[in-house]
Amino acid sequence: MVSLEEVVERSYLFDFYGELLTEHQRSIYQSFVFENYSLSEIASEQGISRQGVHDLIKRCDKLLISYEDKLHLVERFQRLRKQVDDLIRVCEDTKLSKEQRIEVCIQQANILREDL
Repeated sequence: MVSLEEVVERSYLFDFYGELLTEHQRSIYQSFVFENYSLSEIASEQGISRQGVHDLIKRCDKLLISYEDKLHLVERFQRLRKQVDDLIRVCEDTKLSKEQRIEVCIQQANILREDL
């Protein structure tokens, strides 16, 4: 059984690096990860063995992870997303004065700019 965390991680990896897979790999990986097809269903649809589907998905996982290990695009995206969320939270914080919010927002924006 695949955990929700694994599905989310696979989704991010596929979103960033899926185009680097072959069309055949993409098709099978999408069926498994996004359409929640079983290995047997994919095997029947593709005319290959269940073991072949399993092996292909494992190879795709390794490939996508190796791309992330080299390029860190998902990690960078998640870091920037968190920084934007933090910036929005500060800008909306009614406990701070307007001047304080502006000052902290500018600081947060400068941190974001450095990360770009």
